[in-house]
Amino acid sequence: MSTMETSKNLWVLIETEEGQAKPVGYELLNPGKQLAEELGEKLVAVVMGHQVEEVAKKAIAYGAEEVLLVEGEEYNLYNSDAATFALRTLVEKYHPTAVLIGATNNGRDAAPRVAAALHTGLTADCTELGIDEETGNIAWTRPAFGGNLMAKILCPDNRPQMGTVRPGVFKKPALDENRTGTIVREELHLDPSAMRVRLVERVKEVVESVNLEEAEVIVSGGRGLKSAEGFELVRKLADAMGGVVGASRAAVDAGWIPHAHQVGQTGKVVAPKIYVACGISGAIQHLAGMSGSDTIIAINRDPEAPIFDVADYSIVGDLFEVIPAMIEEINQRKA
Repeated sequence: MSTMETSKNLWVLIETEEGQAKPVGYELLNPGKQLAEELGEKLVAVVMGHQVEEVAKKAIAYGAEEVLLVEGEEYNLYNSDAATFALRTLVEKYHPTAVLIGATNNGRDAAPRVAAALHTGLTADCTELGIDEETGNIAWTRPAFGGNLMAKILCPDNRPQMGTVRPGVFKKPALDENRTGTIVREELHLDPSAMRVRLVERVKEVVESVNLEEAEVIVSGGRGLKSAEGFELVRKLADAMGGVVGASRAAVDAGWIPHAHQVGQTGKVVAPKIYVACGISGAIQHLAGMSGSDTIIAINRDPEAPIFDVADYSIVGDLFEVIPAMIEEINQRKA
């Protein structure tokens, strides 16, 4: 743990797997740059992986002023001990003011391990970032009490300030291949005997795959669909629009669709170009997961539904009549 006086610069961890960056790392360079500018500090990306120099160069193109690059075969696939060792060692060497980490499965594993080792605080699963005007600390905002309110959390006494941020909350910055920056190579290797977990085999789950975080069009269904069969309409509309199917928690809890499709507080945070909410009332838990969408279209029979407060286009009507009409119109325009 560093002191308030010795800490400097804001870090963003760019998580990689088999040489490829997870999108959330690049996304976090967007708020990272804004926070760094407000703090008067440098934006530094930390890239760990195997043969990931291109990821480091791309981090600079996305706005990082400097990249700390850690490469090695032990970082090709995620290993708790290796990731914790590398990030902790870097923090103890450079003393950053804050570290932003994507709230991926791996990020949620590594972040608390590093924070505990450094005796500092960690705010998990953030959906908003800012600077607290009174203290100058980073204000980490995350849903609390089941998503019924938003809590602002500060880490005033210890450094670095750490937080995990949900994928899809922020947009990637503009890519500028002409942007220049510094890449600093750090030779950090953990003895294999110190790694308590060894990956024996990777088995990809045989489940219905859906990539909500990177989808440009999402059509989501809620309680208003009345049954699992109602999702056939949603799927047809998603197919017509070239999108993927999402769902509210109510629809998932009812067993109408797998959890992988859930958008919201206990699901995925998404920010597509177009989000269509079908029969979704708009509880705060759901709004927290999709309000960053570029264009929101809401279909609901209740004119007072909260979803209409965030919608760009509101359709008050029976979705079982509205959706078929939309599909027909879209298909006619394609013909």
